[in-house]
Amino acid sequence: MGRAMITYNYGNSHSPITLLQMVGDHDLPGIENEIREIHRLTDQEFAFVAVKVENWNHDLSPWNAPAVFGTEDFGDGAENTLEEVLQLCTDNDRKYCIGGYSMAGLFALWAAMQTDRFKGVAATSPSVWFPGFLEDMKSRRVGSDCIYLSLGDKEEKTRNPVMAQVGNCIRETFTWLKEEEIPCTLEWNHGGHFKEPDMRTARAFAWVLEELAKKD
Repeated sequence: MGRAMITYNYGNSHSPITLLQMVGDHDLPGIENEIREIHRLTDQEFAFVAVKVENWNHDLSPWNAPAVFGTEDFGDGAENTLEEVLQLCTDNDRKYCIGGYSMAGLFALWAAMQTDRFKGVAATSPSVWFPGFLEDMKSRRVGSDCIYLSLGDKEEKTRNPVMAQVGNCIRETFTWLKEEEIPCTLEWNHGGHFKEPDMRTARAFAWVLEELAKKD
């Protein structure tokens, strides 16, 4: 990810809550639908920042790992990406939440273990099958006040042996978060990984907004 991070801003810029979502080109056509759905599901006001990711498998990956589909290996760009994202979160009068789909969901979870800057996490179909992630997560402290998890009910029914672990990994993540006494939920969606990512992510952010409203 280059220094000139590309962002797209939506919603109420004066809201005390900002939602940040890491997105790729494949996400951008659905962002406005997602925001409309968040508004339909909750009355909470929010600003929304879509943060463009240039290299999905590098910029969102916490460490190097071999490819599990295709031929592109995973890099170790998450730390640099997080540094840049935190530059968007400098207003101490605001609450910031982070979320995303697939590898962006994994990045959001990982970020919650690195900093206490994000009050809520919306991890939609997160790639928690990622090699070494569960072990690393359990060695850290959660810096967020609430975490939403979801998965499609067909996602673990894949022939890919690494990705087939996603169901067991999301259950283990949810159990650990409850043991850590972090307010969290795990929603099972119908279908596979690529079904309605915008609607699924909207439900995730709406849940986070409602949880934070309870704490006010």
